[in-house]
Amino acid sequence: MDTRRISASSYSNTAPLIWSFLYGSQHGRVEIILDNAPARSAELLDQGRVDAALVPVIAYHQLDGVRLVPGVCVGAHERVRSVALVTRGMDLANVRSVSLDTSSRTSVVLTKIIFREFLGFEPEWRDAAPDIEAMLDVSDCALLIGDPALSIADCGSLIADFSNAECGMRNAEFDEASSSVVDNSRSDRLADNSNSAFRVPHSALSLTALKKFDLAELWRHHTGLGFIFAMWMTRAERPPVDFVAARNEGVERVDEIVSNYLPDIKIGEDEFRTYLSENISYTIDDDLQRGMELYFELAKKHALCENIRELTYTI
Repeated sequence: MDTRRISASSYSNTAPLIWSFLYGSQHGRVEIILDNAPARSAELLDQGRVDAALVPVIAYHQLDGVRLVPGVCVGAHERVRSVALVTRGMDLANVRSVSLDTSSRTSVVLTKIIFREFLGFEPEWRDAAPDIEAMLDVSDCALLIGDPALSIADCGSLIADFSNAECGMRNAEFDEASSSVVDNSRSDRLADNSNSAFRVPHSALSLTALKKFDLAELWRHHTGLGFIFAMWMTRAERPPVDFVAARNEGVERVDEIVSNYLPDIKIGEDEFRTYLSENISYTIDDDLQRGMELYFELAKKHALCENIRELTYTI
């Protein structure tokens, strides 16, 4: 029998979902393809090169004949930390141009919904590689996802460049700013993350006060709901492997995952463990399900995705 092939992003937030295939009880049962860009997994599934993929949820409506695998996701109830809009100190209300991370699909649509539906205006959009310095050189604001976004502290500073005290002061500034904005409306490391396109450069940018706006927080503020960023999808009636069991096994191995990723993640060990075990949600509940359904409704309302269709799941 042919070995099944699956694909997923190599960002650290997917690690609990793929640990079993790399190191655990399902090791050797599938061939797994990893890539820094979540959008790449959607391409592989669309091309029929994999049997299932962990795909940005908006791609469900862009890929013919795919089904959602129920119960498993990469989502967030309150704060995701690794999907964010970043500015050089500017409030979102004053943004007139946004560089959009081409690694993403779901987050690009979410960003446009936030500006159109919640903030009430539309800036100029510019596609860009995920390089924060280059993005902010040409735009007021940058959408950044995954580990590059996680490497920017919640206060907006580059983590290596500010003390905890400085970060705390900037956090207070960020909280005040974000409130005003919303009211106005591997095997071994799993992948090579040394590619310069995925690094946050330490140069003049590190001397500039940044503001980081968490997209899950903005979504929660305006809708009262959680948000699902990615789910497993397949064209088969039944999933090729047990993704629920793989998720359960990976969630139980968070300490091992933290140790594996920590050399490449620019946050502390406890903070990283909190990110994987509390910020990211891997199980779909009613809050996340309703958030996803509203997201699709708003994507349709703002003509951000054609052919919004009924949700179909594997059995």
